[in-house]
Amino acid sequence: MNGQKNEKIQNTVDWGCARCGVTLAPKKTMFAYMGMTFSHDALRCPKCGLVMIPKELADGKIAEVEQLMEDK
Repeated sequence: MNGQKNEKIQNTVDWGCARCGVTLAPKKTMFAYMGMTFSHDALRCPKCGLVMIPKELADGKIAEVEQLMEDK
């Protein structure tokens, strides 16, 4: 959250929802952790809302927010 540009989802594989079998689609998604929220484009199921969090997002923006909150 230190001015990094918002990375575009590169959907080179058609990921499917494990619950519904529907193809996931990029959508702005709200995340919350310890009272702090942020939004990021993530692959979501258009039917049930299940979100796929890729390793890059978990190791990047989510880890950054966790570190900021834990340092407080």
